Amino acid sequence: MSNFKNIPPIIIHILIWLIFLVTSSTQIYLKIGLIPTDFIIRSLILIVAFYLNYCLFVPNLLFKKKISLFLVVLIAYSFFFMYIIEEIIPKPIFPNPNNFQDFPKLSLQHLIPPKKHSFFWFNFKGFFPSGGLLLLIFALSTSIKLGIEWYRTEKQRVLIESQKVNSELSFLKAQLNPHFLFNSLNSIYSLANKQSKETTNAIVILSDLMRYMIYEANRELVPLQKEIDYIKNYISLQLLRLKDSSGVKINIHGNLNYNIEPLLLISFIENAFKYGTDFKGNTSIIIKITIQNELLNLYVYNIVSSQQSTKSENSGIGLENIKNRLQLLYNNNHTLNIKNQKQSYEVNLTLKLKKQ
Repeated sequence: MSNFKNIPPIIIHILIWLIFLVTSSTQIYLKIGLIPTDFIIRSLILIVAFYLNYCLFVPNLLFKKKISLFLVVLIAYSFFFMYIIEEIIPKPIFPNPNNFQDFPKLSLQHLIPPKKHSFFWFNFKGFFPSGGLLLLIFALSTSIKLGIEWYRTEKQRVLIESQKVNSELSFLKAQLNPHFLFNSLNSIYSLANKQSKETTNAIVILSDLMRYMIYEANRELVPLQKEIDYIKNYISLQLLRLKDSSGVKINIHGNLNYNIEPLLLISFIENAFKYGTDFKGNTSIIIKITIQNELLNLYVYNIVSSQQSTKSENSGIGLENIKNRLQLLYNNNHTLNIKNQKQSYEVNLTLKLKKQ
């Protein structure tokens, strides 16, 4: 199929007309035992009519919304070509029109000289076969040109939409990485400020996180297993800075043999750790990731202290970023429900995964 698309259009046109001419002439020869000399001339006139409409009338009149002028021009040229076909082209004379099998091979001397008629009084007996064929040629050339133009426009529209989506996704990813790094550095700063022995371990974990973001997150899809490992490393980094991590409950289970867009889940988890500690230092976070029947379900719950509740109304660039990405990547293949209450924040995301 790809090789067929690489064939130049002019070659396709030539092949189609050759097939048409060979088929038509073969049928005529098998029927009457000869090919009339006017057949080629009539065929050339039809081809000229086809390409006049295809290359000139449709692009310059119909595409520019000059429909009335387009119809007038088609009617005028139809009468012009019918006049040539019926009144100017010599026609062969057949000795016995009731017995086609006995027709001799005709030569040029068997042609009837054309009758002299005024253009406006030419023989209308030939109107219906010639006019019908011309109308068919004009309709066919118009339909083909419209179809090609529609295909080209639709292909261009899809390309523009694809480029727009890719540029938006690249922009969103570019926003997400500095945002994530800023929050992670805040966590390490908190450890360093406390002179915690875990500071070194936190830096190692952060380096693994950054390695994933630099070398893996630029891909269109990543294995779900790697994305889950990335999430686990992030959670480990957050647990290091908490005084009491007993309130953090994590449950991940299911078949991980799928692909997923990178950095698609982390913002919801990051948001939970950002707001999941109350003013007394108590942390309550629940994270559940379940994969079943090609569906991934992410459930995240965290408490929100009264001091942080006003801030949680706008969870920042991370959540807005991920909502936009979900809309672009999983328009009809995801559901996202967020319950933003006074003392709690709850996320329930379901999306359809892609097999490896």
